[in-house]
Amino acid sequence: MKLFPHGHATHPQWQMAAGLVLAQLRALMALPEYASVPSLGLIYITDPYAPYASEILDHLSAELPEVTDWAGTVGVGVAANNAEYMDEPALSVMLCELPSDQYRVFSGVAPLSANLGFEPFTALVHADAQTPDLAELVAEFAGTTETGYLFGGLASSRTQAVQFAVGGNGNVRGQGAASGVFSGGLSGVAFGAGVPLISRVTQGCQPIAPERVITEVEGNVLLALDGEPALDVLLRDLGINLDQPREALETVRRTLVGLSNPGEEAVRRTGSFGAEVVVRHIIGLDPARKGVAIAEKPTVGQRAAFCQRNVEAARADLVRICAEIREELEPEELTQTTAQALAASYQDASPHPARRIAGAVYVSCVGRGGPHFGGPSAELQIVRRALGDVPLVGFFAGGEIARHHIYGYTGVLTVFASPD
Repeated sequence: MKLFPHGHATHPQWQMAAGLVLAQLRALMALPEYASVPSLGLIYITDPYAPYASEILDHLSAELPEVTDWAGTVGVGVAANNAEYMDEPALSVMLCELPSDQYRVFSGVAPLSANLGFEPFTALVHADAQTPDLAELVAEFAGTTETGYLFGGLASSRTQAVQFAVGGNGNVRGQGAASGVFSGGLSGVAFGAGVPLISRVTQGCQPIAPERVITEVEGNVLLALDGEPALDVLLRDLGINLDQPREALETVRRTLVGLSNPGEEAVRRTGSFGAEVVVRHIIGLDPARKGVAIAEKPTVGQRAAFCQRNVEAARADLVRICAEIREELEPEELTQTTAQALAASYQDASPHPARRIAGAVYVSCVGRGGPHFGGPSAELQIVRRALGDVPLVGFFAGGEIARHHIYGYTGVLTVFASPD
């Protein structure tokens, strides 16, 4: 598997940005270590370009006729190799060269169930947050894959929440023609077992109190934790009381709840959340019932831990998942050429096949990014330093998808690994 060509640009006019991206893609496709005949394009745009999504897709498809399949979505920010574009018109594209029998683009007019004979191993999923029963839909879709593992995110936009999905194998008969740009539901790319992928979830919150068992709940209101009224537990954990409501509410607004199931790794030895923990907002207090309302419907027996966003913990956890991916890909014995490539300094490093990563997709929360990590593009710079310089695209989502969960305040990093 060769390196995936990638390009990114910002410009008030999408035509100019597309031209810059195409120039980058063509320059890389001419290099021997990069894929020269890619068939799958991943495209992410920021929301100022959303009204022009169809024109952008038509233009790229016409300029890159060898690319028969496209998938992607919109975000308030998009990610690229060592850069992020937030709150500005931008475009990020990566072209993947994969065996044609090892992936399928799917959407509402080309559902995965129509691809008879194709066995999905995992899938990149883009979703519309306004889709009814979305969490259940994602879990159900995960169950149709062999691994039960999905990765991706929810479109985030202040204009139109568009998704790109067009496949060379066409649409389902009877569904009519489609432009390749959609709103609502799920779309993305399903991959077969012949596409090696490694994916990790990085958390952005840290527990500030012990985890407890949910012993009473009604709908989305936690009523009791370890047998105690949930509101009493919250006030005690935060060191506040309702006699000073203004100060108390300010503290509660900064606090979230991490939920996990019995048997899952909730808190690591380092004190950070495990990958299985799903973080949700506190949306209200119920003094009459001494309850805490959250943006989820938990069940009795689940575990809950109050938490807050923590920059240092988020940075350390991001470095950790990058190190795990590098360790999993590193061969037991290094040739001199490989060792020299991997030892290149940060300034001299460039994407190299020796890293055994053809490309990467990074989906991060809109609440993260450079502003959270301390400066423009800070999050993507951490990824580059920790993972190495690799082709990368992605976006900043309204919710991140990993396994069969929809997360919040997380990052989901997935790499296309070169075969052994």
